[in-house]
Amino acid sequence: MRSLLFALQALVFTGSVPVARETTEFAKLVAQLSENGGFFDSDNLVSNETSYLHVLPALESMGIRGGAYLGVGPEQNFSYLAEIRPELAIMIDIRRDNMLLHLLFKAIFERARNRLDYLCLLYGRPVPADLPKWTDRPLDDILMYLDLTPGDSGLHAANHRSLMERVTAYGVPLTDTDRATIRRFHGEFAALGLELRYTSLNRPSRPNYPSERDLYLATDMNGRRGNYLTTEERFRVVQELERGDRIVPAVGDLSGTVALKAIAQYLAERKLTVSALYVSNVEMYLFRNGTFAQFAANVRSLPSSPSSVIIRSSFGRGGWRGPDPFQQAFPSPIPQPLPGHLSAQLLQPFPAFLKLTAQPDSATYLDLLMNSLFDFRVPQSPPPGRRRRRLTGCVR
Repeated sequence: MRSLLFALQALVFTGSVPVARETTEFAKLVAQLSENGGFFDSDNLVSNETSYLHVLPALESMGIRGGAYLGVGPEQNFSYLAEIRPELAIMIDIRRDNMLLHLLFKAIFERARNRLDYLCLLYGRPVPADLPKWTDRPLDDILMYLDLTPGDSGLHAANHRSLMERVTAYGVPLTDTDRATIRRFHGEFAALGLELRYTSLNRPSRPNYPSERDLYLATDMNGRRGNYLTTEERFRVVQELERGDRIVPAVGDLSGTVALKAIAQYLAERKLTVSALYVSNVEMYLFRNGTFAQFAANVRSLPSSPSSVIIRSSFGRGGWRGPDPFQQAFPSPIPQPLPGHLSAQLLQPFPAFLKLTAQPDSATYLDLLMNSLFDFRVPQSPPPGRRRRRLTGCVR
């Protein structure tokens, strides 16, 4: 009887699920902005960047709002969207799997009635009878509900079937393998719950990779939470973007010759400039592969303004051209993860990037790191008689 009730619950308040969209504009745009995918050795269902929220104070103080947001990877992008509130967001990643995961997220956002409903759909949990009363509850309470409520395989299966009807209705062509991949991804969320972590193929998971719980409860450098699920208001910002088909997942290589150029042309036609480009640590791999120059040319083609920024992550050593820079002496500190963090988050204005890469073959990965903002703490009032120290990193 309990499983039957859960299965019936999955059919309640789901909203109308169209057999097909009135137009296929969303699917056309996904295809228009995409190219053939490539391989990366991880599922990357969740981020491994413990520092991903550290840039939020800078985004706020610099007034980075609106425009077009471009980003790689899974749901860490949603927290940036909640802060920037762009008119359009394009999720571009070399892995087709990332596009498939974002289609699942889109379906869940569209169906969810509030944050708890969203998480119950994602993790295969039944919602409480008083779901509306949870709308403004603290995130800690919502996560505790997930911890205390066992999953149900029958409910999860029924929810997945309903969500896949939505995904199918988006009109993006899906193979049987694609559908199996989405089912596997959704199953991992349900099986591992809030302990889900970043995993790589043929490599052991690092013990300090953050769990989903860690990512949801993460803070910026000033100790303030900023995940997209922190408040109902931040969640609604992302939800409205999803419901308006304004988060578009695309398959593309940042150093390829198709996707970013197609995105640049589309944004120009829409008269949209890039507000933020989130690249994680992809540039490190581009330097290793010798394709950074093409990426720099692609970025140069994007419509931008003096206030446009690049958000990147650093995990320490790796990806340099020439001798290991850590064996050399430099007048400025090299951005490194803070104690307790696996990564460091960096911010670079577009004009600084464009100047640095005017001759891209002469630029190094170290140059990018050293020309980025990396300390986003609010300066404290200095003791009497002492000057205030600026803690905003360096841009040279």
